[in-house]
Amino acid sequence: MKTLAVDIETYSDAELKSVGVYAYADAPTFEVILIAYSLDGAPVEVIDTVNTQAEDIEMLHSDFYEALFSEEYLKTAYNANFERTCLARYFKKACDPRQWSCTAVMASSLGLPGNLAGVGAALRLEEDAQKLKTGTALITYFCKPCKPTKTNGGRTRNLPFHDQARWLLFMEYNKRDVIAEMAIREKIEKHLYPESEQKIWILDQEINDRGICVDIDFVEGIVAFDEQNTAELLEEAKKITGLKNPNSLAQLKQWFFDEYEMNVSSITKDTFPGLIEELKAKKAVKGVRILEIRQQLGKTSTKKYVAMQNSVCSDGKIRGVLQFYGASRTGRWAGRIVQVHNLPQNKIPDIDLAREIVANRDFEAIELLFGATPFVFSQLIRTAFIASENRHFIISDFSAIEARVIAWLAGEQWRLDVFNSHGKIYEASASQMFNVPIEDIGKGSPLRQKGKVAELALGYQGSVGALMVMGALEMGLEEKELPLLVSSWRQANKNIVKYWYMVESAAKTAMEEHRTVKLPHGISFSFIDGILFIKLPSGRKLAYYNARLEDNSKGGTQITYEGVEQLSKRWGRLDTYGGKLVENIVQAVARDCLAEAMLRIDLCHYDIVMHVHDEIIVDAPIDNKSSEEVITALMSEPIDWAPGLPLKGDTYTTRHYKKD
Repeated sequence: MKTLAVDIETYSDAELKSVGVYAYADAPTFEVILIAYSLDGAPVEVIDTVNTQAEDIEMLHSDFYEALFSEEYLKTAYNANFERTCLARYFKKACDPRQWSCTAVMASSLGLPGNLAGVGAALRLEEDAQKLKTGTALITYFCKPCKPTKTNGGRTRNLPFHDQARWLLFMEYNKRDVIAEMAIREKIEKHLYPESEQKIWILDQEINDRGICVDIDFVEGIVAFDEQNTAELLEEAKKITGLKNPNSLAQLKQWFFDEYEMNVSSITKDTFPGLIEELKAKKAVKGVRILEIRQQLGKTSTKKYVAMQNSVCSDGKIRGVLQFYGASRTGRWAGRIVQVHNLPQNKIPDIDLAREIVANRDFEAIELLFGATPFVFSQLIRTAFIASENRHFIISDFSAIEARVIAWLAGEQWRLDVFNSHGKIYEASASQMFNVPIEDIGKGSPLRQKGKVAELALGYQGSVGALMVMGALEMGLEEKELPLLVSSWRQANKNIVKYWYMVESAAKTAMEEHRTVKLPHGISFSFIDGILFIKLPSGRKLAYYNARLEDNSKGGTQITYEGVEQLSKRWGRLDTYGGKLVENIVQAVARDCLAEAMLRIDLCHYDIVMHVHDEIIVDAPIDNKSSEEVITALMSEPIDWAPGLPLKGDTYTTRHYKKD
């Protein structure tokens, strides 16, 4: 197939990182200012669109224009969603995702960094094939509004004629991005990117293009109330303290010293209770109130609402909230803009009533019935997403998908029997661990709590530390109980424990002997060009870039590879082990199950508008009474590449998004 490699530079007064590409391109000030392209690997050309009208490009640069909209050309770009969305907006003509391929996704599937410069460096490309490092300053100068000053004549935007030398350098920068993208693609495309993944990416683009409706009046009501409430609290704090900025920790510390001779080192969630007690002992009413105000001001319950407000498009929809292959270790989607993957759980008993009261802006009633507004607002974030007119959401979730997948992969038969019958894994786990009949373990039983925390913490070779991180002590367990809990769970799940060591051994053998090592259910390990590959049942592969075996402190070896460090977010050398590899495999298989279900649902012409973790949200006509039943069946249907994996979809309908 013929190829068109393309990279663009754009201008908009919207902040791209804050609002996402769809709202960015939807802004009235948006325009494409440079287009660099290469047809079939020919030398890169650059179109100066500031000095060429969009309607003239079809005639003056007909080779580019025809290729852009021709089915005969595969369009390639690094982060193709940006180019595709912006060019469609600029030319007022849809760019079909079926004609596009994303080089960033291909790189992520090999475990490489998520940005163009990072991939070029990781692949050690020749310097003239890497992204120029001068881009940040040039983008700030030409792609964003500037502050009016006396020296720039009061202008709010820099144009090419304001600095012709910079503009020529910017054109070179744009050109180099296409060169870098093509060099990356040439180097990595020998590691075949599955056609099945391209189909899922196309569906992902269609879902992003479709968007999901937001109740903007509901959102704006909450943001306006929060702004007013914040202003009132600050004014009260000013009156109490006499400070110009009571939000300043330094000023507040000095005030506590002057008022109460207290040396306050910090005011955090941890120090707050002790400070309150000390102030109450001093009968310092004003001091107590100041801490209460500071605590209320510290609540961040409206940040996601502000993100919704900023990123909603002119038609009332938010688009681009999920990033395909955002988690390169597993291929799972990552959250963007509103970060829907970490929305608070619904703990309010009547979420629909609370939402109705807030929608009516009766905030006094909310505090009276449900408590402080920051808590209520955080509970209602999901409900800001609403179905289209005359439609409702059909929400279907894979029940206990990771527990099902690990049981299937490891051949833990008693667990498979549970999922093929009643599905009560916490009760069944406790029954196995403590040799108690399952009928004797009710929902509020302490044994069920132990079974639950063990299930959540121990499946991937976790031990006492994992139990504590999962909240075992907060559940009422004592620390001295935890080692026994670990050993009881492992005794009850011997095949899973065995699987951790099988996986680690298979990976090391593949690396040491440079051969393919196979495990049940189509899992296999290979080591090619310094990359450790794990082939999944679906045929997709996980990749660990520049992997090697290194001596560890225990006299053995450990697997290390290059990747993004979780805390620093920098590219570095990481290590892994059996349980962690099993976690990657299980989560990757669960992701592939979700993708399979999405393809099935889409094939039946249902409009998927979002998906969160293992849950799919469909926007469907209310009058189609069979939709819920059909979608449940599609979610529960066996998958060809996963024979014997028991799947179950839990489905419900609602006018607004929520947890059932």
